[in-house]
Order: sequence, then structure tokens, then C-alpha cells
Amino acid sequence: MTTEPHAPASWRIFRGDGVPHEAVMPPAPPWRRFKTTEAPARPLPYLIAPEHADVVNAALHLRRPLLVTGPAGTGKSSLARAVTHELSLGRLLRWPVNSRSSVQDALYQYDAIGRLRETTLRRDRGETEPSVGSFVRLGPLGTSLVPGERPRTLLVDEMDKGDVDLPNDLLTVFEEGIFEIPELSRLPDGMDRVEVLTADHRGTATVERGLVHCTEFPVVVITSNGERDFPPAFLRRCIRLDLPVPDENRLRAIVNAHLGDDALLEIDDLLSAFLRRRAPGELATDQLLNAVFLRAGGVDLDADGLLDAVLHQLTGAG
Repeated sequence: MTTEPHAPASWRIFRGDGVPHEAVMPPAPPWRRFKTTEAPARPLPYLIAPEHADVVNAALHLRRPLLVTGPAGTGKSSLARAVTHELSLGRLLRWPVNSRSSVQDALYQYDAIGRLRETTLRRDRGETEPSVGSFVRLGPLGTSLVPGERPRTLLVDEMDKGDVDLPNDLLTVFEEGIFEIPELSRLPDGMDRVEVLTADHRGTATVERGLVHCTEFPVVVITSNGERDFPPAFLRRCIRLDLPVPDENRLRAIVNAHLGDDALLEIDDLLSAFLRRRAPGELATDQLLNAVFLRAGGVDLDADGLLDAVLHQLTGAG
């Protein structure tokens, strides 16, 4: 695969002169191209050392969550996409964790107000009341536990940004692979099977007696930036993988995999600048790819501090 360079003359799409013009957008970097169909997009190449791939395989065999740690830009989240693609496990389910995240919301959400409103409107019109399942949507964690012949992949992204109790709240779900939806388990006889919405696009699942119980434990990839220590009970149930920052040889291999052989020409200065800045500033690998992509397109990175803007530090004052 090679880059799609754009002529240096077209570099300044935005001129900053306030004069409107119909600019032709240049080709996007491969990692910033988004799918235009319903078919899953083929992920970019993912390079992983054999010893790290063995840890992933251990988690797969043991049906345990994989806790992936490492500095920013080492490919923690991309690993989940790579596993999903290589094992043909369908669409990746992603749970981005923040300070307000809860296991309850990740399992399911019930829109009681919406159901009351819609039921009232239909009664007034003399129409059939809506199914309660129309107001229950499984979250990414809940969808990953829907029974099926093959497991789903769940990415729990940046776990350390969640509440301190979040890891412990997950223990029961990860151990038993089951959870209850009380709003459905309390339904009268004759309503044992309810069709509910899922986190998949336009997807549904059948819930029996209010219980969702997986037949195959999902492939769970949990990422952490190392900002917090997790409780021993949680760590005991995980297989841990610490991804190191790539060395010079692996960086060259990553550039080649994403941008082709031609991109490796005349990048020694960029690579040296990246390695020199990375130690104090914790640069991410995709920042190097950004610089190489611009260089391949004929952009002068030495002009007006542009390289500093692309290879900016991720920590500290910069």
C-alpha cells in the first residue's frame, strides 16, 4: 500500500484571507478514512510481538478479560479491533468509560417515561399498546452477553477513568456471565420472551424471563493508561498485557504497514526527532505517522514550527 500524495501547491487549503473558494479536499490518511457502507471496514494492519500475541491467546483460551496497559499510542484500543477482525467476531462493541459510567448503564437502559408517554398516546387513539421491549436497550456490556454461537468482542476503553468502585461492580458479571432485567422478569405469564434493542445498529435480541445469559463468554479487552491501581480481586480475574512503546525497528515496520515502502524514504530525520522527543513528552505512534504522511505529500514540516505542532508532547507543559 502506498500513500496518495497531494501536490505541495494544494497544501494550503485554508488560506486565512477570508475569501471563499471551492477547495478540493486532499486524500485523507488511511487511518482517517471512514466506511461509507454497512459492511464493517477492514482495519489497518496491526503489528504485535509474538510474546504479546501469546498473552492474547492465553486470555482467549481461559475466557478471561484481557487487561491491556501501556503509554498512550501503543495500540491498546486497536488491539481489540485487530482481534475482532482476525477472528471474524462481527462488529466490535465499545464501552468508553468516564467518571459517570456505571455497570447498570453498560448492561441496559429502560425508558420508563417514554413507555408511559407512548402507551398513553396509543390508548387515546384506540391502538395496541407498545411492547415493553421497545423501551429496553442493551448497552455494550449487555449486548456482549447475548447468547450466540460465537462470542462478541467488547472493548472497555480507559477503565481507569471510571469510578473507583467500577472494577468491583464488574466482578459478578464477569464471573457468571448473566444479568437480570427486573422490568422484564416482573412481566405476567405469557410474556416470557421479549424482543429488546441492542447496542448494535438496528439490532435486537430475545430475552427470556428477564435474564440475559451468555453461552460463550465475550472477548473482553480492557484498556488502562496506568492512572489507577485496580483491586486484587479484579486483577485476579484478568490476564494482563503491558504493551511497551515501539523501538525504532518496530516504528519503521508500522510506517511501512500503514503507508507503504515509499514512505520509508527520507524519514530518518523525522524518526530521530520523534525518538528524541518521545522520552520526556510521551509521544504517540500515530503522531509519527501523521508527520510521515505530510512529508510524503510534499509538505515542508520545517516551516514555521509545523513539526512542533504535529509532534507535540502529550504530557507536561509541552
